[in-house]
Amino acid sequence: MRAVMIPDHEWLAERARLGLDNQDEVWDGVLHMPPQPGSDHQRRESDLEFILKPRAAATGLDVFHQISIFGATSTDAKQNYRIPDITVVDPQFVSKRGVETRAEIVIEILSPNDESRDKLPFFAACGIPEVWLFEPSTRAIEVYVLRGEVYFAIMADRAGVVRAPRLDLELTVVEGPRLRVSWADGSTEI
Repeated sequence: MRAVMIPDHEWLAERARLGLDNQDEVWDGVLHMPPQPGSDHQRRESDLEFILKPRAAATGLDVFHQISIFGATSTDAKQNYRIPDITVVDPQFVSKRGVETRAEIVIEILSPNDESRDKLPFFAACGIPEVWLFEPSTRAIEVYVLRGEVYFAIMADRAGVVRAPRLDLELTVVEGPRLRVSWADGSTEI
């Protein structure tokens, strides 16, 4: 559910003091407060992070969960940032506050009525070359690559394999349902 409210500074300060604002996002000056993710969402997030960490490390990249990505064109970075579920990033773009503009891959784990797809234009403006959208209950995976300023979906091949180019992974939904993640010398399923 989307709602518009005008919070006062005391209420925002209280949310910050209690740590309730750690997943809040600001979209061009508008506060977005997504609900806390459920257990299935968190479980799949942990599974994906566990799989991606060694693959990313082998290419010199870091993996973070729920870290802010600050927009490139914002004059005041506090006015424009998003927090994907998982971010794969070159360490040179990581600061104390989060990721400064550029990540290599962002992954959004879909939830009912979430805003994951609405974040695509922001990710494109940041020049993020690859975005995954993952549905935790069906294990369906969508991989998008940036071409110019627009994301294009990578279609599954005849065997149902979606290729995620940045880490050279193959993603396939198999019986269960489970997501099989394959790389040159191995694979695993979640």
